[in-house]
Amino acid sequence: MDAATPTVSPDPAALRLTGNLPQWDPEADDALIVREIRDETADVKTFVLAPKNPVIFRYAPGQFLTLDLEIGGENINRCYTIASAPTRPHTLSITVKRVPNGPVSNFLHDHVKVGSVLRAVGPMGDFSCLIQGTPSPAPKYLFLSGGSGITPLMSMSRTFHDLGEGRDIVFVHAARSPADIIFRAELELMARNSRNFRFAPVCEADSPFEPWHGLRGRLNLGALNHIAPDYREREVFVCGPSAFMAAVREMLKGAGFDMTRHHEESFDFAELARAEPDIAAEVTSAEGLQAVDHALEEAAPAVTTYTVAFAKQNRTIECRSDMFVLDAARRAGVRLPSSCSKGLCGTCKSKLVSGTVDMKHGGGIRQREIDAGMALLCCSKPTSDLVVDR
Repeated sequence: MDAATPTVSPDPAALRLTGNLPQWDPEADDALIVREIRDETADVKTFVLAPKNPVIFRYAPGQFLTLDLEIGGENINRCYTIASAPTRPHTLSITVKRVPNGPVSNFLHDHVKVGSVLRAVGPMGDFSCLIQGTPSPAPKYLFLSGGSGITPLMSMSRTFHDLGEGRDIVFVHAARSPADIIFRAELELMARNSRNFRFAPVCEADSPFEPWHGLRGRLNLGALNHIAPDYREREVFVCGPSAFMAAVREMLKGAGFDMTRHHEESFDFAELARAEPDIAAEVTSAEGLQAVDHALEEAAPAVTTYTVAFAKQNRTIECRSDMFVLDAARRAGVRLPSSCSKGLCGTCKSKLVSGTVDMKHGGGIRQREIDAGMALLCCSKPTSDLVVDR
């Protein structure tokens, strides 16, 4: 090549379309750049993310990311479901509702701009219609979402729509008003594109400039029978605030629905988002609430009791070697950030100033963090006295 000939770098967009791209590995590079920010409603934004160097993302629709953020000098982990579809693998997106006094959602809405860098780990989670080990995929689905719980079901809907498989899907979304229906235009477009996709929003009230003429009130069995009279034949996926999921669960049980075909997100991201950095969200999963009882039932006759000192709170508790540190802290009244209680989300990640633990996690912590003395308290049992930087 002539020395005077300038070197032309490949266009990133062209490289994404034509290049043989590696899969994203957050262990190697966890920095995701905000490529675009979209306003979905007055208090909901979508953040489109991609690394600096083009990669492809592999995940099952319905899985989530854990963001690792520094806000006000505090390191905070928050889980957000991936709203985009794995059929479009060059970027992924999270959709975030602003929560009053929510430190993370307000930080994302007010301070994150196009070009900002967010650190993340994942994807994780087993709430998906397309994941190994589930009874799905099924020929007929019923998606029931409330508020920002729409995101995993949107990822599933986008995936089926892109694949053009013609799955029979009824998507019911509960919102406060028509102005609060997230992804409304796109869901209506999917319904126009496919006769097998039906979208049925249910609103509690009118918007200031838009009266609501559709289904009104809260989702109940009468409305469900009207929307999807064949709901007993469908695989049901539910996501939303814990009260919404509990109401749906009881409604279906009362109607004699086969609950082996009912699937719900096992912990409530929305409730977690309301928590301040130093205040715990209560465990919202049945699995989390059962963890303490399970630990006690499985306890061996001979156990050792260790002390666990929480340095910032100036509290010291006792924790048996057969109990998780988070469970012991909760029983002693020590409030710590937590969510999934399964070692997935990373919310309870803490620095061990001293001591050792037996930790069996589900992917919510990186190996380099473990090497640096971090641990997930929800899935860590003490093997010595501990001092925790909390």
